[in-house]
Amino acid sequence: MHEGRFFYVFISSISRQPQIRGRNMSKELMSQQDLERALTRMAHEIIEKNKGISGLCLIGIQRGGVYLAQRLAAKIRDIEEKEIPVGSLDIALYRDDLHIRRQQPVVRRTEVPFEVNDLKIVLVDDVLFTGRSIRSAMDALMDIGRPAAIQLAVLIDRGHRELPIKADYVGKNIPTSMSEIVEVQMKEEGFEDRVILKKSDSGEEKGAA
Repeated sequence: MHEGRFFYVFISSISRQPQIRGRNMSKELMSQQDLERALTRMAHEIIEKNKGISGLCLIGIQRGGVYLAQRLAAKIRDIEEKEIPVGSLDIALYRDDLHIRRQQPVVRRTEVPFEVNDLKIVLVDDVLFTGRSIRSAMDALMDIGRPAAIQLAVLIDRGHRELPIKADYVGKNIPTSMSEIVEVQMKEEGFEDRVILKKSDSGEEKGAA
């Protein structure tokens, strides 16, 4: 009888343990040090490809791309000992899925305090996915002016392109499945710098970056 009670208590205690669901598990893909090394390398690549920074500017796509553009600009300044213009671009109203989204997009600030005509512009984003957000960004940029060239820098390229768009500068290529989400967490938003991979909840929108 004592053994029976022990068995019942043991089973009951197991049933009360928190269940770990696979979809809530996440994997760290880049640490703070990995992120910093990637940005340093990308800054050098931008300078090398453009043979310096003359006529060059960075424009970050809201939100994560803005923080990355500012960090890249700081690294380029440290290398070249010159400032480089930096702007921010909101693409919410240029998305091609406005009519099918369940929620209206949050419109953020576009701030480009310089003429873009005849400049070489490096668009900066955190994650490159389908390529649709980049197409939207180029549409938004063309409404501002006519740059001499547009280049693309992304921290993460996760594949699954739906448009013929390729990044010129990539922090890290990460193969993913369509059921996964790549999340870039940054100190500017109160997180520790890192990149994580997690499973998508059924109701969570993966976006069309």
